[in-house]
Order: sequence, then C-alpha cells, then structure tokens
Amino acid sequence: MIEASSIRHLHAKMTKYFQLYTFNYCEKNRILKMTSLNKETNMKLTKTLLTTAILGFSLASCHSTGLTNTPDQQLDQGFEAVKKGDYQTALKLWKPLADQGDARAQYNLGLMYRNGNGIQDDVEAAKWFRKAAENGDVKAQHNLGMMYAKGEGVEQDYVEATKWYRKAADKGYAMAQFNLGLMYRDGEGVKQNRTVAKEWFGKACDNGDKKGCLYYKKLK
Repeated sequence: MIEASSIRHLHAKMTKYFQLYTFNYCEKNRILKMTSLNKETNMKLTKTLLTTAILGFSLASCHSTGLTNTPDQQLDQGFEAVKKGDYQTALKLWKPLADQGDARAQYNLGLMYRNGNGIQDDVEAAKWFRKAAENGDVKAQHNLGMMYAKGEGVEQDYVEATKWYRKAADKGYAMAQFNLGLMYRDGEGVKQNRTVAKEWFGKACDNGDKKGCLYYKKLK
C-alpha cells in the first residue's frame, strides 16, 4: 500500500519529468511504450513511478485515440453487418446503443423489425420507432405515423398518425408533409381542409417529393 505522502512525492516527480517523456499508450498489444528524451533521466524513473504514470496519465490518451468503439463506430459496424446479411451482429451492436437512448440506433432497430431483417415484428418496430421519435428522429416520427395510419404494430389511430406526421413535417421532412396533406385532403385525424392539404403538398413538392408536386397540381 502506497501512503499518501509517497503518492504526493511521486506526483511531484512525475510533474518534473512529464515534459521529458512521450508516452505512447494504447497500441494494439496495450503495452506502454516510453520514448526517452534523456537516457540519464530515464534510469532514475522507478517501477512505482512508472505504474503511477500509467494510472494517472495513460487512460486519458487511451480514450482519445479511440481504443474502444464509439457510438458512431458501432453504428457503422452495424451497417456493415446488415450489408452482409448478418442481422444478429447488427442487433448486438445496435441494441445496447438503443437501450442507452441513441435515436439513430433505435430507428435502425425499428427498420430491422419492420422490414423483417432477421425477424418480422411490427410491434417491436413500432416500439423502437416510438422511442426514436420521442428522441426527435424525423424519419422515425414519419414511420410511426404510417404505422398508426395503417394499424400495423399498433391500433389504427388517424389522430396519432396525424400527430407524428406533423412533427416530422414541421421539420421539413417531405414524405411526412405529403402524408399530412393526404390526411387533410381525406379528413382523417383532422377536419377535412383541401386548402391546407394543398399547402402541405406544395411544401412536399418544394422539398423534392414528386408525388407532392403531382397532388399540388391536381388539387383545386
């Protein structure tokens, strides 16, 4: 057991010598490599000092060099797995992120369950779309709206469908704007209003939705 006074002494020595050494940590074999800038000084560094240096400084450099996977890396690895048809690996990579509240992972899980990548389960799809939608993912908001409109994975509810379409449409998502136009045109979930419907078709058209352009021209 190293006493507090010893630790303070070692810390002082480390501060003195820190500028004389470059610590190259987190190599593939996770072994600390130390490049000496002064051979004579290097001989004075004790085993205890080296151990303390590892504990005190190298962990931060380990994180900065990306030794462990970041959420972005896990997402990318999941996409690669999906491309190969390895849906179980994708699930293992994305599920922990989704459980931690990552909206991108939640949305991707929803797609996997919705499209039958590995297993078809509309209830699970709706669950994950909802989580991603509540975290602000516009594609998930739109997809959840579609599931409510069609009654897939959830009980059909045009009011809920309109609510989620509107959230995505307000953020400029063209497909949601088009579908919200349909809801106003047909009076599903909202009071029928062809003028408002045409406005949403026009917004969808402006955002590149070809059907939005077509419906905008057709609606009088």
